[in-house]
Amino acid sequence: MITGSIIRIKETGIYGVVANKVNEDKVEIYIVAFDAPYSYDEKYNIEMTLSVFEQTVYLDICNKDTIEPDNLVTIGEVDKFYLEKISRLEILSKVENYYDLFHADKDRDFIPKVSSVSYGGRVYDEKEMRSLVDSSLDFWLTAGRYNKQFEQEYANFLGVRYALLTNSGSSANLLAFSALSSPKLKDRQIKPGDEVITVAAGFPTTVTPIVQNGAIPVFIDVDLGTYNILVDRIEAAITPKTKAIMIAHTMGNPFEIDQVIEIASKYNLWVVEDNCDALGSTFKGQLTGTFGHIGTSSFYPPHHMTMGEGGAVYTNNALLKSILESFRDWGRDCWCPSGCDNTCNKRFGWELGSLPFGYDHKYTYSHIGYNLRVTEMQAAIGVEQLKKVPSFTQARRHNFSRLLEGLKDLEEFFILPRATRDSDPSWFGFILTLRDGVKFTKNEIVAYLEAHRIQTRMLFAGNLTRQPAFQHVNYRVSGGLTNTDKIMHDTFLVGVYPGLTVEKVDYMIETIRRFVLEKK
Repeated sequence: MITGSIIRIKETGIYGVVANKVNEDKVEIYIVAFDAPYSYDEKYNIEMTLSVFEQTVYLDICNKDTIEPDNLVTIGEVDKFYLEKISRLEILSKVENYYDLFHADKDRDFIPKVSSVSYGGRVYDEKEMRSLVDSSLDFWLTAGRYNKQFEQEYANFLGVRYALLTNSGSSANLLAFSALSSPKLKDRQIKPGDEVITVAAGFPTTVTPIVQNGAIPVFIDVDLGTYNILVDRIEAAITPKTKAIMIAHTMGNPFEIDQVIEIASKYNLWVVEDNCDALGSTFKGQLTGTFGHIGTSSFYPPHHMTMGEGGAVYTNNALLKSILESFRDWGRDCWCPSGCDNTCNKRFGWELGSLPFGYDHKYTYSHIGYNLRVTEMQAAIGVEQLKKVPSFTQARRHNFSRLLEGLKDLEEFFILPRATRDSDPSWFGFILTLRDGVKFTKNEIVAYLEAHRIQTRMLFAGNLTRQPAFQHVNYRVSGGLTNTDKIMHDTFLVGVYPGLTVEKVDYMIETIRRFVLEKK
């Protein structure tokens, strides 16, 4: 009697399927039901058509019994298709149980000064773990069914035509800018020596793709409080060499994108929105990342959803989509997904470059590209994380509002963060800048918070032009970077991510207040 044997219990006439042999005296079986369960849950139930029965039967993998072998009669075997489904459900139910035992309550108890209050981190439940293991059982590994599902659902969520997964947000930025260097864009192609409007107060990989493609970043200062580009300085920075604007929605706070788009349209400039810190943010009711020609996202753990690593690049432009896909997938000209051939129906009918006619289109390359693809396991996690983005966004806004309310009477000490007009940010963090003349330094308050187990971060690079990596980079500054330098010296942030409880948020408020009032 082997696993998957269909049996009848002699004494009762009940039918079952052998789950496994416990020992010589006991066999574990699933009970077969002839009526659909009152509450049918696909996580535990499977609907089967088996040749030994004249009707559809149902199996609940949680409905098991242990029977003596002598009381069983074998009447058939479950075919491999259903046996695989049964085995898979069994494994996934155990994964769910594992989550409940070892992951569900790991951050339950908070002890001030002992427990860490992180600025960001993973928020997940058993669904992500089930999805991850489910993908691993397929052992497809590279992009497959989950990748396709996520790309479609992410595009639908954002309200764009195309979304492509990649291995990080930084790679998404690299793809976004590299796509603009494609010869397929003809007179709008960005070439070495062309200029790109951006800011120095931010994360380096918003800017490094500009440098890596031989273009020249033109840095403009930012506003203190919103930490976004001073839009009224953009036009003065534009020259005949200017081809694009590439900036981020800082800390999830949208920049004044209506004005940016208006300027870009006036001068025929590309707009790349680095949306890595802003998933779920809106400007005039529209999700950020969807206004410009290309948007990017990051799924690194502190961000608004996670795959561990991972990112996405998205657009409404069909030509840009094909170019982005080419750069992501080795620079190839072919658009067949993994495991598929001849989507174009003329795989051996092309003549491109100086290749001979009929050279295999799967090995024809139209760009100097990369391999920046994501794994199927990452995409599987993303499918479940994406469902949580609305609740994550709500939690970030709630935590931000609680911090702002708790610290609003400290405005004589700090420039408090404020939302851009017409926006509803999904905040990445709660950012504070020391006012001139206060009796403490950024380093002192950061050290105090860290000593009390409250994790802090800077506004990323502070001022990129001061970073070692940019000492020999060809860039231009338009109008000075006074506020950017102040951010480098006087700005830090604490977290608002969904894993923070009210108790932790209140502890941050109390600790910041205690430090400031002691220094007053």
